[in-house]
Amino acid sequence: MNNSKTKTSHKTAFIFLTLLFFLWGFLTVIVDSLIPRLKEVFELTYFQAGMVQFAFFGAYFLLSIPASFILSKIGYKKGIILGILMMAGGCLLFYPASSLRIFWIFMLGYFILAGGITILQVAANPYVTILGPEKSAASRLNLSQAFNALGTSIAPIVGALFILSDKIKTSEQISTLNAVDQADYYASEASAVQTPFLTIAGILIAIALVFVFVNLPKVIGEGESKGSYAAAFKNKNLILGAIGLFCYVGAEVAIGSYMVNYFMKLDLADVVRNTPFMRGIANWFLTDDLKSVDGKAVVGIFVTFYWTGAMVGRFIGAYLTSIIKPAKVLSIFALLALTLIIISTQSAGLTAMWTIIAVGLFNSIMFPTIFSLGLDELGESKPQGSGLMCTMIVGGAVVPPLFGLLTDTSGFGLAFMLVMCCYLYIFFFAYRHKKTEVTI
Repeated sequence: MNNSKTKTSHKTAFIFLTLLFFLWGFLTVIVDSLIPRLKEVFELTYFQAGMVQFAFFGAYFLLSIPASFILSKIGYKKGIILGILMMAGGCLLFYPASSLRIFWIFMLGYFILAGGITILQVAANPYVTILGPEKSAASRLNLSQAFNALGTSIAPIVGALFILSDKIKTSEQISTLNAVDQADYYASEASAVQTPFLTIAGILIAIALVFVFVNLPKVIGEGESKGSYAAAFKNKNLILGAIGLFCYVGAEVAIGSYMVNYFMKLDLADVVRNTPFMRGIANWFLTDDLKSVDGKAVVGIFVTFYWTGAMVGRFIGAYLTSIIKPAKVLSIFALLALTLIIISTQSAGLTAMWTIIAVGLFNSIMFPTIFSLGLDELGESKPQGSGLMCTMIVGGAVVPPLFGLLTDTSGFGLAFMLVMCCYLYIFFFAYRHKKTEVTI
């Protein structure tokens, strides 16, 4: 009977945590919709606009280890509530930022929002791994991460409808308006940002209140700070896993960030326009005549399949890692991703396009699987291990600029060699872990 209650408690906790995975995936991407808007509103350079993304990854780098320290002191449940409230606070800051039109307040709001997501990452990822048998930890985390990917797939549509739908005026155009028209314009512009983020903040606060009353199972040693970074850093498997997470995030973000440029370099816009099947897909998204649409928009819509593939793959991966050793699945997926990149760089046309898009499908299980394998047998040092793992998400701020630099100097061929090295390391980590499992 007691065992039955424990299972019910674990199931309830898992459902609520999975909802959080969806929400922070949704928020991570919907805030990206602010980047082109802020670039136009404040007339920023691409570098300045890119600082918004840097603030996000900077939060992971600066706050992951402090978050794990806080988590080890206050426990998972309070840590999760703190993370949710920080996210709400970041969303609320967009209200004065859009009213006053002050860029640094946007940056502060984004950093606080990302800080809240960081705390949730540090708290929720390891918590999911302990809500049941250790052998099915990777499967549970893959399932939760699948809903995270669902959030990232829905967010661009919401962002396009509510944040990017109106036309931004330049400073010269605004100066030609009279005082009344200027005030009306600023009010409507602010409302386009304020309405969605105030709504999101309200939802987050409501969820935080729900978590106050939800009975989350207490983990043995939780809140007693028995683990230590000294013990975590001595675990070779954790260090190798953290490097693997750095490689994965860096590779995934680099491919996604430069995919449109890669397609343009391959002159795929005209290929899409002149291929009936591809033209049909493009017309489903773009109502205008494709001949009059900029080439970047024509090929850019296909990037959504890269991210959707990651979502689909996580649902598949949740099943595969429940029946096959997760390390084996990870090693196979890393090799398949590597193979697809090689095929893409050695081909042209639609073959090059769809093979690089398909990499997203095999990226799918990498974050949750590397994360869960890296935390294997850490015991009471899991909060510290989680903090170290989340810190390495900074790979998303390191690998893409290096990819861009290599593209500028030597072209996409050499740049993709960098990404291939990342997947090769992930294969090494998975293969090593698989061998260790066999010999235990």
